Amino acid sequence: MKKLLLTLSLASILIWSCNNETKSSAADTTTISNTADTTKTDYTATADPHNAQTSLDWNGTYKGITPCADCEGIETEVTLNPDMSFLIKTKYKGKSDKVYEEKGKFKWDATGSKVTLETVDHHRLFFVGENTLTQLDMDGNKVTGALADSYVLKK
Repeated sequence: MKKLLLTLSLASILIWSCNNETKSSAADTTTISNTADTTKTDYTATADPHNAQTSLDWNGTYKGITPCADCEGIETEVTLNPDMSFLIKTKYKGKSDKVYEEKGKFKWDATGSKVTLETVDHHRLFFVGENTLTQLDMDGNKVTGALADSYVLKK
């Protein structure tokens, strides 16, 4: 009788401890899962603090020759100033020696990677990279194709 009582007691303790450990593991898994979900939600809710606007030395002068439909190319020089002002100088190679200048203010997009240079007549979009300024199309996309590299201005 004592052996039966002892065996039942040990079996009960063993079963109880296994069930308790399983519950703890399930609770830990739920906590880890909830923590991961919260982290993911927090990450998507906040913007990445590391972008061109905050992480790059973007102010300065960028130069290059962009494509031209009816000339040899457009000598383009864009200066971005820390006070959010800009100056664009353009010269149409093979057409004229005249240098055209446009001044104005620019603004960053929500991602902190693109700038819009606003003038009286129109606006120009650029992607800001490491020591580069890439002219974008009217929809804000990078130009693709054989001439894509011609739209990149360098510091």
